[in-house]
Amino acid sequence: MLIAGEASGDLLAAELVAALREKLPSSIRDAPSSPVFFGAGGTKMSAAGVELAFDLTQHSVIGLWEALKNYGKFKRMLDQLLQLARERQPDAIICVDFSGFNRRLAHAIKNDVRARQNVFFNWNPKLIQYVSPQVWASRPGRADKMAKDIDLLLAIFPFEKDWYAKRTPHLRVEFVGHPIIDRYARRTCATESPGRNTAGARDLAVEADCKRPDEGKSAVIDRRYNSERAAAEHSPMIVLLPGSRVAELKRHLPVMLGALRAIRSAKPAVRARMVLPNEELLHQAKQFAGNSERLEIESGGLAEALSQATVAIASTGTVTMECAYFGVPTVALYKTSWSTYQVGKRVIRVRFLAMPNLLADEPLFPEFIQREANAENISRAALDLLGHEARRNRIKARLAEIIASLGGPGASARAAAAIVGLLG
Repeated sequence: MLIAGEASGDLLAAELVAALREKLPSSIRDAPSSPVFFGAGGTKMSAAGVELAFDLTQHSVIGLWEALKNYGKFKRMLDQLLQLARERQPDAIICVDFSGFNRRLAHAIKNDVRARQNVFFNWNPKLIQYVSPQVWASRPGRADKMAKDIDLLLAIFPFEKDWYAKRTPHLRVEFVGHPIIDRYARRTCATESPGRNTAGARDLAVEADCKRPDEGKSAVIDRRYNSERAAAEHSPMIVLLPGSRVAELKRHLPVMLGALRAIRSAKPAVRARMVLPNEELLHQAKQFAGNSERLEIESGGLAEALSQATVAIASTGTVTMECAYFGVPTVALYKTSWSTYQVGKRVIRVRFLAMPNLLADEPLFPEFIQREANAENISRAALDLLGHEARRNRIKARLAEIIASLGGPGASARAAAAIVGLLG
């Protein structure tokens, strides 16, 4: 049973299912009743063969006030999933990110199992959390609660295993690496199209696939980097990434569009492209943006957009790691409700919100939060990046170091192997 409540988790779960099909022992894979995957998630999980009780990704919200407003709806979905688990009694329940909902679901399932344990009832599923909640950033006491319910935590950032070892040593934690490495390492030159400027140093993981017969690795990097650099200098590209939720779109789009207008006042030749994770958000973005001139708005195609980007303007969420992977200097922003911001600034213990900044322990990506996330500040920061190639190159070098620290390809396979090992 798998549960994912956001677009990013939906993709992670789909990749994990594919890896589990490979890692499960042949005696199980080839049995007359082959493994069944079911739960709640989105379109990518469905395409991977997961039987969905409902599309949980359509209900994703963020922030205290937004969660409270939707409490009844989430409680009904949680109860439905608890009943589904009782009826089907899976061997493993894999909670993929979506920590607020999944932590409560895991606790409800564990409490239910404990209450019903007797000689006639021996169902006791393994509970796995894939992607650590950011307990190291705020409310670390949640780690103790997790340790009571979770059998295995699969971490995707290298510092997390050490953090848990010191804070909650009795919780089993495995660092499996970041799935982003696999996701984009599969891209090859065969996918490139005429006129596309694929990032030079950004695609180190696949440069062997793109090698000419008479050139070595460094020549490949130099050739592709010089091509990108020439294109960027001729006509810089800014990629706008407003987020993966409706509330983020509503708060971030006005700021981003205002910043784009200011940037083009200073640099009229700048090209712009906005990427959304799904068709629903695409439709809403087009309605909001109206007939904005020279702005491509599309669903999907993030890798292609970032491979051509000079600079990105992005929400501080998961997408900043994708900006890091492609070596794109980025201006990060986040706006939320007043209540959520007031709570957040009191409980968050880290210096930065964008994960690349946390991993680098320095503000590689300028961050603007709440009131500071305005068109003037964001356009000024973006213009500074556009106007200083040396600074962009320094950022790219540090981003390459960060990506190298995330482990090699095979994160989904390692996660699947850890789950299979847990099941015995």
